[in-house]
Amino acid sequence: MSKIIIGRYIPGDSLVYKMDPRGKLLITILFILAIFLANNPITYAIITFFCFLAIIATGLKARVFWNGVKPLIGLIFFTSLLQLFFMTGGHVFWHWWIFSISSYGVENAIYIFIRFTLIILISTVMTVTTMPLEIADAMEWLLKPLKIFKVPVDKIALVISIALRFVPTLFDETLKIMNAQRSRGADFNDGGLIKRAKAIAPILIPLFIHSLETAIDLSTAMESRGYRGSAGRTKYRVLNWSKYDLISLAYFILLLGLLLIFRTH
Repeated sequence: MSKIIIGRYIPGDSLVYKMDPRGKLLITILFILAIFLANNPITYAIITFFCFLAIIATGLKARVFWNGVKPLIGLIFFTSLLQLFFMTGGHVFWHWWIFSISSYGVENAIYIFIRFTLIILISTVMTVTTMPLEIADAMEWLLKPLKIFKVPVDKIALVISIALRFVPTLFDETLKIMNAQRSRGADFNDGGLIKRAKAIAPILIPLFIHSLETAIDLSTAMESRGYRGSAGRTKYRVLNWSKYDLISLAYFILLLGLLLIFRTH
């Protein structure tokens, strides 16, 4: 659990780190949308190649991204199995009751697995190379048109930044509580489903209390510093577009062009 990297910023000095967070957020969103344009082996190979280029450009070790995928690998595999056993079409290899394995099901299972893995990997590139406050500023900039409809964009950005900041903290606190319970003889891996569910209670109660205390301390600190929203406040970090954002834009345009050329219509 200590290796979970959701919301964790890893310092670095590569090309991706030098990009404006707004550019990284836009490219990440567009890249995820572009994944759904792939519909044959060539396009999936192209977008996988470009995803690995982005990973290499971060200058981080491959283990970082494996830790990003590993917690969700079971869910990805389960979703792929649903496609494998319930999608029909093409040549049928095996059939029993409501389950069947066909060529169409195998193809879709592989594509779903690749698709979800790429989404997690490219999202990990965004989160590990961008500080949570910068992500919040980028999202506030992206949601700024909603102010016309009186949507509290600044408050949404604040909630996102707090959530991103405290997700890894809560994971670390959970690990500490589990280790404390283990030192008292608790076993979270022994017994059936009901016994394991009961063993979770000693974790959830102190974790909930700690989360509540942290929220109260945070609200007290914000009130003591006179926080009243973003009205009339300036930004400590000024976001500026740079040449690195033009490079990333050209990278995405090239990817999109290749996908449209080789995509099966």
